Amino acid sequence: MASGYDSHVELSWQANPASNVDAYRLYRSLDGGQSYSFYRSFNANRTSFLDFTRAWGNNLSLGYRISAVSNTGQESPLSDPVLTATFDMTDDELMDMVQAYTFRYFWDFAHPVSGLIRERNTSDETVTMGGTGFGIMAILVGIERGFITYQQGLDRILTMVLFLENADRFHGAYPHWMNGSTGDVIPFSPQDNGGDIVETAFLFEGLLTAREYFTSDDVLENILRDKITQLWETVEWDWYRKLNQPVMYWHWSPNFGYAINFQLRGWNETMIVYLLAAASPTHGVPGSLYQTGWLNDNYANGFNYYGFNLPVGRFLGGPLFFTHYSFIGFDPRYVKDQYTNYFLQNRNQTLINRAYCISNPGGYTGYGDNCWGLTASDNPFGYLAHEPKADRDNGTIAPTAALSSMPYTPVESIAALKHFYRSHGQRLWGDMGFRDAFNETEDWYASSYLAIDQGPIITMIENHRSRLLWNTFMSNTEIHNALAAKGFEPDSTVNRVPVIEESLPWVCVVGPNPVWNEANIQLDFHQAATVNIQLFNAEAKQVAVITQQQHFAPGQHTLQWKVGHLPSGTYYLRIQSDAFVQTLPIQVHQR
Repeated sequence: MASGYDSHVELSWQANPASNVDAYRLYRSLDGGQSYSFYRSFNANRTSFLDFTRAWGNNLSLGYRISAVSNTGQESPLSDPVLTATFDMTDDELMDMVQAYTFRYFWDFAHPVSGLIRERNTSDETVTMGGTGFGIMAILVGIERGFITYQQGLDRILTMVLFLENADRFHGAYPHWMNGSTGDVIPFSPQDNGGDIVETAFLFEGLLTAREYFTSDDVLENILRDKITQLWETVEWDWYRKLNQPVMYWHWSPNFGYAINFQLRGWNETMIVYLLAAASPTHGVPGSLYQTGWLNDNYANGFNYYGFNLPVGRFLGGPLFFTHYSFIGFDPRYVKDQYTNYFLQNRNQTLINRAYCISNPGGYTGYGDNCWGLTASDNPFGYLAHEPKADRDNGTIAPTAALSSMPYTPVESIAALKHFYRSHGQRLWGDMGFRDAFNETEDWYASSYLAIDQGPIITMIENHRSRLLWNTFMSNTEIHNALAAKGFEPDSTVNRVPVIEESLPWVCVVGPNPVWNEANIQLDFHQAATVNIQLFNAEAKQVAVITQQQHFAPGQHTLQWKVGHLPSGTYYLRIQSDAFVQTLPIQVHQR
């Protein structure tokens, strides 16, 4: 069988039943099946192959034939030809492809006994609670996108829930890892052999979404909802306050108690813990714990980096998984706390992360406007939470960073998707979608897939496309009550942000770039707009105002910009209207 896509063909064949088969030989035609030539060999255990064809051109008509080779070197007759073609895929078709391939990790590679999600593609019995929560939401995406049937999804999630009912729990909280066959805890570290309230929160982010998705008055759906509610109501969120302290703690062990002593204080990926802890109908914590525990003296930021304001968090924002894990279910668009609207926080942190990669202070190979995204992932030297800092940036880009940011930066994330797939697919794309990470400086591409990186890809792309998981999770009435208890208020700010726009209402080209003395800023407005155009240096300081609230009619406009007074270096041109913002990197070279 052969299926053609934008830049590759997926091939699969049935194993030859002969016992003496030693290898397979693949023949390929680039002229629609008129002539074939030997392409490559595979060992006898191989029955599939992804053929990346973009180096040969676009919109190819291809044919494939295969033969079996015995251990004595005798080759069988060629198989009947299979014809297919590659084609230029639209943005929607590319997102369909990425979601469909990524879904395989959560469906085909799920644990065969429990249905729970394995930690990584080399895991055997080890399943992860956070990855399982993401996987449950991925299954809902699979139903909506037609990858599986509604009944298949229901049956699989019910299998997972029935297994979780009898698995190890610690005051209602699940461990980070457990055995997918027995449900026994697998220690994550020497003292982490008990409950992990963060992984439990990610799990229930998925379970509560499933509870709101399966709403029919059907026997199995009623059982599923009841079982999820029972599990939800047994989690002792208040236990993880460590004797009623005004902050949540990550771990508790029956052998070591609270010895790890890790407090949950923001800004990081654990925001969902405080939301669910306040939402619990049986073992809840007061909403004020969000103020005393999560918010802290180092929470507010307020600085501009690369022209983007960062309301909260550390210098340059941190790794991008901060903006993903808690927000797969929690829709941040229309509420705010005393500090910010978290959709805007997440959007700006993403744009800062991208701008840092464009600036590329470490001088790593490949970084640019379409190749960006620093977050936790494998790397050539091990595993690291990569972020925009010298000691946390080693040249490793993880596709999950940009792709899971699709709701916040759709234009930039789609461009990154195309670059990762079309320019790096030969080594980065596999049977379950994008592999975990790559580092061009070290000429390294991961062979790994991680549940916590694959999960946000499929789910956050769906939130960009349909808001499925946002709308479903937010249907839980407990969530709205918890937000109110924590001091969140309704907010309409995001109505002015391009959440789902496929393109900006203008096209901007700056030339020449690099700029020597004077540049032309060419703007083509699709609709009338009033914009500010400013220039920022690499330290995010404004160095020039090119226009201030200038109105432009639809059509083409050219602005002249003199740069003779600026030192050589990287600058950022920011074009902003009430509803849209675009940042372009500019190089200034003085003779």
